[in-house]
Amino acid sequence: MATITFAKPFSPEESRRILDQLQQPLVFLNMTCDWPALSWTAQHLSDRLGDKRLRFRLGRKKDTHEPLFESQCSYVEATLAEFLCWTVGHTPTENGPFSNYPQSDYWAYADYKYIAMLFQDQPSMFEGRGGRESTLWIGTEGANTPCHLDSYGCNLVLQVQGRKRWHLFPPEDTAYLYPTRIPYEESSVFSQVNVLHPDLTRLPDFSHARVHIVTLQPGQVLFVPRHWWHYVESVDPITVSVNSWIELDCDDRARVSEAVTRTLVCAIKAAPSDDNTDVWLNPTEKEVLSHDENMQYVNLAVRAWTERQICHKEPVHNSKADSPPKRDSRGQTRTNKKPNPATFSIPYGPCLIPVRCQHEGETRIIPEEDGSLRDFLVTSQEPCTGTTSTSESKHEHRPVLNQSKSHDSTDRTLEDNKGAGHPTITTNDLLDCLLHPDVISCVTDLLLQRNCK
Repeated sequence: MATITFAKPFSPEESRRILDQLQQPLVFLNMTCDWPALSWTAQHLSDRLGDKRLRFRLGRKKDTHEPLFESQCSYVEATLAEFLCWTVGHTPTENGPFSNYPQSDYWAYADYKYIAMLFQDQPSMFEGRGGRESTLWIGTEGANTPCHLDSYGCNLVLQVQGRKRWHLFPPEDTAYLYPTRIPYEESSVFSQVNVLHPDLTRLPDFSHARVHIVTLQPGQVLFVPRHWWHYVESVDPITVSVNSWIELDCDDRARVSEAVTRTLVCAIKAAPSDDNTDVWLNPTEKEVLSHDENMQYVNLAVRAWTERQICHKEPVHNSKADSPPKRDSRGQTRTNKKPNPATFSIPYGPCLIPVRCQHEGETRIIPEEDGSLRDFLVTSQEPCTGTTSTSESKHEHRPVLNQSKSHDSTDRTLEDNKGAGHPTITTNDLLDCLLHPDVISCVTDLLLQRNCK
């Protein structure tokens, strides 16, 4: 019998060109039929890993207005076999790693597991496919990653087993997500908003944020552009996905910003204080560096950025020039220049689906005739963005700072603030202002401009 081969809709070169041109999340279909990773179900990985223990993050299944950060979760070390037994209500022993966490009350997540480290004695598992920058994510229903943006690069996510629902927000809506650096992680900026259960009384600007939602199916690949906010939740009993990180040339400036941020947060949070006793370092961060070490990183980052500017003879960017460009409803840059006939056009179609704004379209799960599931995009008549619409004018108004704990006092007079009911400004309140992305961007510009003189 002849072997049936399936032609991929895009070559690797075409796929890379698409990713280089687009700044809106999208889903690739029919691109993974020959990928070995498609067989990496939880059971298959358990067979390959054997007695190797993984660190699982556990959280309670409960609705709350507060996001559950990783520093607030419980952690256990367990094999995948023990994890799989727990997911069906069994534990190998009464004193097993999950014995204190009833499966009915908790979800579990083995996240950020670098494939190269996990299979260091089995290099064939990741050779030839960029596995050294790829991570495994294995979780149960309800397992989630708090809403955040990644400081560096962009991501390609392959869904292997089960489904995950992604809530994505564009970089232009950062002010509406109430960014915070506590808990601190170098490569992430977290949101103070619980996306599924937002507290609009305390965080009212979130109502202006534009959400893009997609439920990723096995075999599909999601592209998450640079600086897009995302909240991810598993919606099936067991999910497995592979996340591949792609570094971008423009990340030298981001590294300067992150070096400045780390220097400030470590200096302030390391200072002894009665209100400085919270668990502020994210579990993914290994240690607190000294001030001298952090300043070395600042100098190295500035030097790397300067050398790139000299090589490419590029001018120093200011914060306005570095702000995200205006984009149309397809995620492409809006410009006043006349279109070039030779400009590359994103080949949307049955194998390349944009993740549209929820006001513009929504992703639904539609059953196929054979009982399988697929994504189907339903588009409404109302555009997500427009040059003269009321909704667009809302998004143009971006406050420089959002202080989530002080909305009730911004209009008070100085005399009123002397009252006994005036809320105390904490160290974290101060950090939320000092480390706001707009502030760090200005500080980064000043450093780079000074270094170029």
